[in-house]
Order: sequence, then C-alpha cells, then structure tokens
Amino acid sequence: MFRIIALSLLLFASHSLQAETSQTAGNLIQVTAKRMLSQIEENRGQINDNPRHVYDLVNEILLPHIDFERMSRWVLGKHWRRASSEEKQEFVAEFRKLIIRTYSTALLEFSGQEIRFLPVRDQSDPNRASVRTEIRPASGPMIPISYDLYRNDAGEWKVYDVAIDGISLIANYRSSFGSQIRRTGGLTRVINRMKSRSQQAKK
Repeated sequence: MFRIIALSLLLFASHSLQAETSQTAGNLIQVTAKRMLSQIEENRGQINDNPRHVYDLVNEILLPHIDFERMSRWVLGKHWRRASSEEKQEFVAEFRKLIIRTYSTALLEFSGQEIRFLPVRDQSDPNRASVRTEIRPASGPMIPISYDLYRNDAGEWKVYDVAIDGISLIANYRSSFGSQIRRTGGLTRVINRMKSRSQQAKK
C-alpha cells in the first residue's frame, strides 16, 4: 500500500484545477513531481550502482513539502501529548526516515503506472486543498487516492495526509504505532525499535 502512496505522490499533478487555493497547491506538487522524476532519470546509472543514492534525492526534493511534525502528532494522538520533548523530536526524526525508505523503495520499482487526475474540489477553507487521483496498477482495478494539503503560517503548502481507497495514511500508522506502544510498553521502546531498523537499513 505505501509503495502506491509513494508512486502516486511523485506523479501527482492536477490538470483540472478550479480554485486559486488548489491551483497553488497543485502547482507546487506538479513542479516537485517533475523535478523528482527528471532527477531519477538523470541519475539512473548512479542509482543502479548505488540504490541508496535515491534516498538523497527523495530527502532533497520531495520531503521538504511534507509536514512530518503534524503527521507525527496525529499519528501518535494521545501518546504525543504524553511524550516528552525529547521523545517527540526523536519520533519525528525516525518517522521521517521511515517515510524516506518507503518512498525510495517505491522509486526503485517505478515502472510508469497510469495515473488519472480528477477535478479538484473547492474548499471552504482557503488554506486547505484536497486532490483526488486514481492509479492503475499492473493488474486489477483503479485505486482511488487523495491528498490533503494545508498552507502554514509562512504561506507554504504542506502535505499532511494521503488516503488510499478511503483509508488514511495517518489513521493506518496511528493504528500500527498505537498497537506497538501498547505491546512494547511505551513510546521510548517503539522509538528504539525504529532506530534499530533504521540502522539495519543502512547496512
């Protein structure tokens, strides 16, 4: 599922923009997507020799447009409110690494799946935008995917959630991490496990 999220986010571009708010947000993602994919093609040889190079491209081009602190806060829910400042910082850092690995893996397997872009819905709040797309995998039916963005105090658009077939990325991770926290006995242990997996991924 998360590989589909990564692919569709990278290919996201709305050709039927209606509201000024959505157009601004859509243009940001469109430019980002084009830059990301062009860099992948230009660096294909280097990536084939060293797949980890794609991590650097994802970190540089794509991730600045994702609000990891907001996502982390919503993913952890009540556990975020109970966490110390250090735990919050560590979780955001490790969650960011998790997303980098997810997107990078998806990029390595990119094979030009077909994307359909649907009309952007007007938002009552000018500082929010929602974009709907559909992706056709190698086999099977179209998969509906939507993207939620908001404009922060600096006027920058940030992605804060992605939903596949009506299932929110945030809700999915919230269930997963909530279960891990209950099972392991605390957020600190979950963070340590995330750090361990991150170190293993570097080997």
